[in-house]
Amino acid sequence: MYFRIRRRIIYLAFGIIAFLIAYSAGAAVHINKQQADDLRQHFAEQIKGIDQIGIFVNNARIALGMFLPAAGIGIGGFVGFNTGMIFTAIAEHSALDNVPPLLILITPFGIMEVFAYGIAISRSGLFIYQLIKKRPWREFTIPTLVEVGIVILILFIGAIIEWQIITQFGGTHSVPNI
Repeated sequence: MYFRIRRRIIYLAFGIIAFLIAYSAGAAVHINKQQADDLRQHFAEQIKGIDQIGIFVNNARIALGMFLPAAGIGIGGFVGFNTGMIFTAIAEHSALDNVPPLLILITPFGIMEVFAYGIAISRSGLFIYQLIKKRPWREFTIPTLVEVGIVILILFIGAIIEWQIITQFGGTHSVPNI
């Protein structure tokens, strides 16, 4: 039992690290002013009228995709990369201009989202391992359902916190949604 928990924590760490690497890579991409304006405008259109339920649904939909065997790792990397690019585009002409990209993830909701995405990405990797080892699906169904429930709960609480922060700053453009 101890070995399984320790191994699961290691997989979780790899999932979190994979997301953070993808996010950092996206944040490091240099984009010109026109591209930054286009990204900001597209992002603003996507979050127009969004509330805490909209934030939750968006993040939960993304996280559930990350549970897919093998594809979830790619989805996690894609989402992390794009989130990093959006942060850079938003930060370019705002108070966030000199803020290191990873610092935004140290917000309460950022930590919760990265942790939830790490769980989902790591489960995707575990699916590959379990399928290669030809383990019976019953062996990993219950742990997967428990993890899906944990991710949904974390993202729900994170969306409430994120919405409270957004409304305290006075607008949906103050805090980038990941």
